[in-house]
Amino acid sequence: MYPSKFDYLAPETLEEALAVLAERGDEVKILAGGQSLIPMMKLRFAEPATLLDINRIPGLDAIDIQNGHVRVQALARHADVVRSAVIKEENDLMAGAAPWIADPIVRNLGTVCGSLAHHDPEGDWASVMLALDAEVVAVSKEGVTHFHPGADGTQHTGGTRVISIQDFLVDMFTTSLYPTELLTEVRVPRYERGGGNYQKLERKVGDYATVGVATHIELGDDDRITKAGIALTSVYAHNLKVTDAETALVGQAPSDELFAEAGRIASAACDPASDTRGSAEYKRHIVGLFTERSLAESLKIAQGGQS
Repeated sequence: MYPSKFDYLAPETLEEALAVLAERGDEVKILAGGQSLIPMMKLRFAEPATLLDINRIPGLDAIDIQNGHVRVQALARHADVVRSAVIKEENDLMAGAAPWIADPIVRNLGTVCGSLAHHDPEGDWASVMLALDAEVVAVSKEGVTHFHPGADGTQHTGGTRVISIQDFLVDMFTTSLYPTELLTEVRVPRYERGGGNYQKLERKVGDYATVGVATHIELGDDDRITKAGIALTSVYAHNLKVTDAETALVGQAPSDELFAEAGRIASAACDPASDTRGSAEYKRHIVGLFTERSLAESLKIAQGGQS
């Protein structure tokens, strides 16, 4: 099928893009990588009246360190993350997850921020960012009152919002982004003694996850766990942060038994569907196994070893 008719706009400045969003918000879809949007438009699952191509806007493709966090901007591609020396040096979970994203063609075009804004429950980046307690930055035109569809009385008067990833990811294919806002970057906290790992089961290279588990832990001077992050892919209605398992880890000395308990909690928290990729029981088993394995790999990295 062909997409339905739409206006195509390609602004060359951020201000121009925000002006379009302020004027046409509800009818606009943002085109960055387009790896999810274009297929949806061809199938007419998405029929935007306006396609806003942001690829000509300069200064939106950085991966760098800003004010104590790692910054990944809106036009940074998955492949840029794979190649980034900053990511390799600063964040093992992101560095390990990036090569698992789809296939080389998608990685060369798709963007991290676009994946988060799309919020497909089978997408890997949302789980990674939930485990890392990331934040996103949303920008809109100053002085314009914006309303969020489906949230009675919710409004925002222009400018910049910094949103925790948990507040940003609302539900399947749903975020707290206003129609008049542009997601410009994701911010990931830096750490001193930490490690992260992503485990993914897929039927073939480039496939969506049958099960994915992202973990991150940080250690204190006494080698106890001071911070923990666990998030699951493809086994719930949305990417799931397993806060009970995280709480069980914090303050404890790492051990195989502790990680096995976290795996049991994660397995009980998920709600996978039985399908051609496997039964719900099988997927729960893999969640537990991957959580335990991923935490062990995260610990090895945090202690100064290699994944």
